[in-house]
Amino acid sequence: MSVKRVLVIAGSDSSGGAGLEADQRVLAAHGCYALTATTGLTAQNTLGVQDIFVVPAEFVKKQINAGLEDIGADAVKLGMLSSAETIDIIAETLVTHQVPSVVLDPVMISTSGSKLLPEAAVEKLRTKLLPLTTVLTPNIPEAKLLLKDAGVDVPEPEGLPDVIQLVKQVKNLGPRAVLLKGGHLPLRKDHKKARNQDEATTVIDVLCDGDNIALFETDFLQSKNTHGTGCSLASSIAANLALGKDLKRAVHSAVRFVEAGIKTSFDIGKGSGPINHFHSVYTLPFAPGRFLEYALDRPDICPVWKQFTEHEFVLGLGSGTLPVERFKEYLVQDYLYLVQFARSNALAAYKAKSMESIAASSQIVLHIQRETALHLDYCASFGLSKEEMERTPETIACTAYSRYILDVGQSEDWLALQMALAPCLIGYGAIAQRLYTEKNTLREGNRYWKWIENYVAEDYSEAVRLGSELLETHMREVSPSRMEELIQIFIRATELEIRFWDMGLGESQ
Repeated sequence: MSVKRVLVIAGSDSSGGAGLEADQRVLAAHGCYALTATTGLTAQNTLGVQDIFVVPAEFVKKQINAGLEDIGADAVKLGMLSSAETIDIIAETLVTHQVPSVVLDPVMISTSGSKLLPEAAVEKLRTKLLPLTTVLTPNIPEAKLLLKDAGVDVPEPEGLPDVIQLVKQVKNLGPRAVLLKGGHLPLRKDHKKARNQDEATTVIDVLCDGDNIALFETDFLQSKNTHGTGCSLASSIAANLALGKDLKRAVHSAVRFVEAGIKTSFDIGKGSGPINHFHSVYTLPFAPGRFLEYALDRPDICPVWKQFTEHEFVLGLGSGTLPVERFKEYLVQDYLYLVQFARSNALAAYKAKSMESIAASSQIVLHIQRETALHLDYCASFGLSKEEMERTPETIACTAYSRYILDVGQSEDWLALQMALAPCLIGYGAIAQRLYTEKNTLREGNRYWKWIENYVAEDYSEAVRLGSELLETHMREVSPSRMEELIQIFIRATELEIRFWDMGLGESQ
């Protein structure tokens, strides 16, 4: 899998809400790799920009070339460009490196009203960068400023028709497409300019690629947390273009991304706070290959797992003090359970979607078949015949456990069934391994030592490895909410394992 690369050439926002800091969060949220070239440093917060330090143009050039000559880029996003000299350098490097897509957010005035681009640089931006731009993303004041620099004075738009006329005029300045942002012109239902917030219902962004006009309508949102919306929109468009979306889809997805970011924003600072860039991003709480380690250490699993794997019945096996009659009754029920356990794994093979998963479940069924043969030989050493065991009714604990697993297999998906099977498969291996290595486990003269050896044998260890790998592979693909549902299945199956041990002690039938 190759990651898409986006080079961001922009200024840094010390408050983290806009600029390079916001750009990188947006690109991360879209699964893209961000390279950066810093054009300026700002001292700012949610209340406004206090000062700007312009990075020398030659150093900006070195940053750009260093990134593009080594890593390359599928798209470039341009933000605050700081100076006319910097714009000259950027135009030169864009021509040299021929990046497929260039998204230009003409950052001239901040949300708080601070001027971010000198007047001398506006002409350079218009004449040198616009012809190289795939999509330009001005707001209405920036669009008017660009037209004014070209000698075209336009009145304040009074509704959607004026906005459409304005975007066409900006398109004539040279970019391949223009997305005119409508946030500075909230509209009424009739698409006329709203005179106050009570009238405002709609914001419309207008995309013009020369031949076509596309409108992207969103609800008017009354929120103070709009810091960095322009940066975030342009970066989202750049990411979408890098990912292979056509222009209209790239813009549409970006508009919805920013809309959701405003709706789910949270208050930071005393002024205009940032949007939420991670509204549609989730992370799993475990590293790849570490799901079982994470699960068994969870506060809701750890005590139940300890109760299962360190049960009094288990301790009796290790010390050799478990009454033989209790063990014989357990062996009978364990044999009856193994039949249902094999059925459950066969069902898992049927429900699996890939050949690897089918084969893994099938291998576990074959292991259970071999385990059952060993189990019968072991039972015979205690005077228990196959016929006698098959005539014995299942206890309530055995039926409850085995049918729970089969019910999960019938009513849920393949992964849920794997989670229901996991406590038995993994737990027996963990129990036997601990008893096998503990110094206080009785070996000589322990009638149950053979039971311990069976579950540390290579065959069973391989079954545990296969089952664990299945879980580790597939748990990486689920959502956090689904993971929690699966965890509850694991907990319930573990609780039923505990009841099985209780039955072995004669505490429940």
